[in-house]
Amino acid sequence: MNDDGSGPGAALRVLVVDDDDLMRAGLRAVLSTDDTIEVVGEASNGREAVEQVRRLHPDVVLMDVRMPELDGIAATRTIVEAGPETRILVLTTFSDDEYVYGSLAAGASGFLLKRTRPEHLIAGIHTVGAGESLLSPAVTRTVIDRMTSQGRHPVDPAALGRLRALTPREREVLELVGRGLSNAEIAGTLFVEESTVKTHVKRLLAKLHLRDRVQAVILTYETGLVRPGEQPSAGS
Repeated sequence: MNDDGSGPGAALRVLVVDDDDLMRAGLRAVLSTDDTIEVVGEASNGREAVEQVRRLHPDVVLMDVRMPELDGIAATRTIVEAGPETRILVLTTFSDDEYVYGSLAAGASGFLLKRTRPEHLIAGIHTVGAGESLLSPAVTRTVIDRMTSQGRHPVDPAALGRLRALTPREREVLELVGRGLSNAEIAGTLFVEESTVKTHVKRLLAKLHLRDRVQAVILTYETGLVRPGEQPSAGS
């Protein structure tokens, strides 16, 4: 076990960030129902959140978006750049595309609305804490739609070169991830087991040095692997 209490079997250390005192109290109460989660601190704005992360080294930050002094998107970007071991789960009242895309592009590993059921919030914290991304097909669609609305992007030669590290099958899987398909949908498209898809996704993320599925979606557009309006070609 590490000095901060982390280690195999240790409770997930969570920092709650929200400018509403009542919301923070409510979130703390919800999380207290799970004995594998420990709320190690709170912050009422993005600047405090950055300071608390530096001091407490939480596993997961529950991050509000609209806050004074420093908003959640800017705070997320700062935290991710400083310490990639801390995962950010954005929790907000607003489902506006700008907030979704901004949060995920800043490096958040997931996005949930505050109306999410308590059990889904707890499950989401565990998902993000395990190093996975909490990215539903609907949220993936939001990222894709945002990029599509911006029109065709010039292909980034440096990003394109990174794809050479992938096998043909991994490249197919990456393309389908970029189109917003879930692992189950990719398995159906390629006629393979879902566990095989999970393995491919894990390997391609490692090869491309990507944090999670969110960055994979963005990369497919930067490389031109996926272009607006195209239909999936893999498995056809």
